Amino acid sequence: MPPRVARDAYEILQVRPDAHQSVIRAAYRALAALHHPDSDSSPGATERMAEQNDAYAKLRTPELRASYDRSLADARVAAAASASAPAMTQPTSRPTGTTSDTAVIDFGRYRGWRIADLVRHDPEYLMWLSRHSSGIRYRREIAERLEAERVATAPRAKSKRR
Repeated sequence: MPPRVARDAYEILQVRPDAHQSVIRAAYRALAALHHPDSDSSPGATERMAEQNDAYAKLRTPELRASYDRSLADARVAAAASASAPAMTQPTSRPTGTTSDTAVIDFGRYRGWRIADLVRHDPEYLMWLSRHSSGIRYRREIAERLEAERVATAPRAKSKRR
């Protein structure tokens, strides 16, 4: 069995890194209620609960959370220093040659992608994102870019000559 890669505590608890302490506590309690081995009989329930307990132990108090955030920042700096590429590299399959005046998705499967690139690559995802609560901050740009793409790709009406 390959060694298990440690996941980010924020990812495990399904919260943003800038979430309020009460949100972290509520997320932990909700996930614990769902995945506790006494109420979840699935094979991985014990491991999932242990992972959630470990994540919450790192974020439980503001002091522990600050320490965890510092260790994450230190790890990112070390990784960036050891790599020849910049710390924030874009996915290799992302189209290149776009302008930098567009928002960059900072979560999910399209983390690091620009909205302008996603308009051409996966417009259905952008339509979903514009309706989802996690896409609130991108709604205006998504709407503008989808409309611009629709207009640009719409068949042009031929003028009738008399």
